[in-house]
Amino acid sequence: MVGISRYLVVSVVVLAGALSAFAQAPVAPGRVDFERNCGGCHGGDGTGGEMGPNIVNRLNNMSPEQLDAILANGRPDRGMPGFPNIQGEEKTRLVTFLRTLRPRRRAAPVRREVTLTSGTKLAGLVLNESPLDLQLRTDDQKVHLLRPATGGYREVTSQTDWTTYNGDVKGNRYSQLGQITKQNVTRLAPKWVFPLEGVTRAQTTPVVVQGIMYVTSGNECWALDAGAGREIWHFQRPRTKALVGNAAQGFNRGVAAAGDKVLMVTDNAHLLALNRFTGELVWETEMADWRKNYNATSAPLIVGNLAITGTAGGEQGARGFIAAYDVQTGKENWRFWTVPLPGEPGSETWKGKAIEHPSGVAWLTGSYDPDLDTLYWATGNPGPDYNGEERQGDNLYTSSILALNPQTGKMKWYYQTTPHDLHDWDATEPLVLIDREWEGRPRKLLIQANRNGFFYVFDRTDGKLLLAKPFVKNMNWAKEIGKDGKPVLLELPTAGSPNAHKVCPSQSGATNWYSASYDPTTSYYLVQTVESCSVFTTRKTEEWEAGRGYSGGSQRVSADETPKQILRAIDVRTGNVVWEMPETGPAGSWGGTLAFATGITLVCEDGGMFSAVDSATGKPLWRFQTNATFKASPMTYTFDGKQYVTIAAGQNILTFGLVE
Repeated sequence: MVGISRYLVVSVVVLAGALSAFAQAPVAPGRVDFERNCGGCHGGDGTGGEMGPNIVNRLNNMSPEQLDAILANGRPDRGMPGFPNIQGEEKTRLVTFLRTLRPRRRAAPVRREVTLTSGTKLAGLVLNESPLDLQLRTDDQKVHLLRPATGGYREVTSQTDWTTYNGDVKGNRYSQLGQITKQNVTRLAPKWVFPLEGVTRAQTTPVVVQGIMYVTSGNECWALDAGAGREIWHFQRPRTKALVGNAAQGFNRGVAAAGDKVLMVTDNAHLLALNRFTGELVWETEMADWRKNYNATSAPLIVGNLAITGTAGGEQGARGFIAAYDVQTGKENWRFWTVPLPGEPGSETWKGKAIEHPSGVAWLTGSYDPDLDTLYWATGNPGPDYNGEERQGDNLYTSSILALNPQTGKMKWYYQTTPHDLHDWDATEPLVLIDREWEGRPRKLLIQANRNGFFYVFDRTDGKLLLAKPFVKNMNWAKEIGKDGKPVLLELPTAGSPNAHKVCPSQSGATNWYSASYDPTTSYYLVQTVESCSVFTTRKTEEWEAGRGYSGGSQRVSADETPKQILRAIDVRTGNVVWEMPETGPAGSWGGTLAFATGITLVCEDGGMFSAVDSATGKPLWRFQTNATFKASPMTYTFDGKQYVTIAAGQNILTFGLVE
């Protein structure tokens, strides 16, 4: 007994000492400062509280200068005060602690076995669950979407997928789905909403494959249950610091699906393949060095075993290219440079030193014709954007439409929409491939409403121009497209100084990259257009520099014009505008159209309205106010036997279906 008593006494003393040491463990430097100033709103670990959002992921993307500005000034627009009095050692401690914050670990998935209504047993990890849905990943890594039913669970999926950026490799956002019609479109109502945390204005077009929806933002991808909007997995990596260009703002337009993978670009011009069931990285390839002003924003295009894509960086002098990568390995198969090197064929169209940093980036997803086995891709503006003194000539192959062999990258034909472009009129508007009669015989056509204000129709087999006609009223830079295929230029009016000119359309264009739709039942091309003008001012071109813009001037919206956004229907047979629907707002929407075989077209209206109109007349049929500035275009799919339409509006993924 005495021995036991001594053992108990010693144990108690040791335990008390351990507890005392634990209680006196040093507090992480800056934790007290954080809890005193920030924890009341953002929670003790920064993952969110009653009065403030999760800041952990955002901190990883902030430069020291951005963090200093937030601490000093706060975010008054979001109710966050500034802390200008935090200085010296206190500020150093606080910033040190902020940099240690990490996302809260998610609980490990629980393994469960469920019984299907067929009597089959299904066992796997529970990824997400609510009273109305269950996502289960089985040992073969496949995801099963389940719904509770009498006698167990029933498995659900999509019947009609949307597997590529435009829904079809031919680039036309036109759907044969027939559940949503003119007669019942007024019953369209929200079914679910998924907020993209930390995103301001999403540009993504969702992709749906076997019931799973994939949406993106800069360096992020979410997999969602397409019937419920619940998260299955989330891939994220920190945004690239010191990056310049569009991707620096967090833009990403989506993924491409290929077998068990989804492919996306990162802000720093890498191409990633993710396992589409788990979100795990399969491979990664650097397309270009972001330190040379490259970045990337758009969804790849899958052609056979190749993922084809380009980069952004047109306002920063990055030399453009289109490249193809093996879907299984990420190895580059071929690369087509959109601007030749000095001495190569085509370089004679560049007179001056600007060819050293020529731009011409291929930043928007192209189109593909399986019958002709031909890839069609558009290129961006030459650099510097507004000053052509050091790039005299047409500047091939910038602001052009290219037809390429998708297996080799060899060019079949090209057409330059704006030779010697001085107004940033990329040709990167949707390239829509259609088959229809032209002048009495069947023909394979390529149609485009271009940023420069002309609507074009080509024979896509050989690039022959069949029609070119203005589709906006405000056009003062060209009279027409001549017999040689080049614009007949007009003299531009000066605007206050000899090096400033008023030009219509504006720099943003008569239209832009957002989607357009061709309806074969009416022969109408349905496109969002803008009536606007810009004042362009040239200046001496600065030397190209990594991390800087390369514009050679500036532009602003003309003060004597009120920009107007108008949905127009263009008859592809004549190029005539057959109807138009003026929209209310500041002409700030960047959302496109989606047409249906049932005779309706969905459109992202200026002022935040998501709307349906009669494709034949433009008569509005249904409207829903999202209160967001659109930066994306709509898509559609069927899930569990019901048709849905989805649009990214602001930071939200909104999905609509018919009310029963």
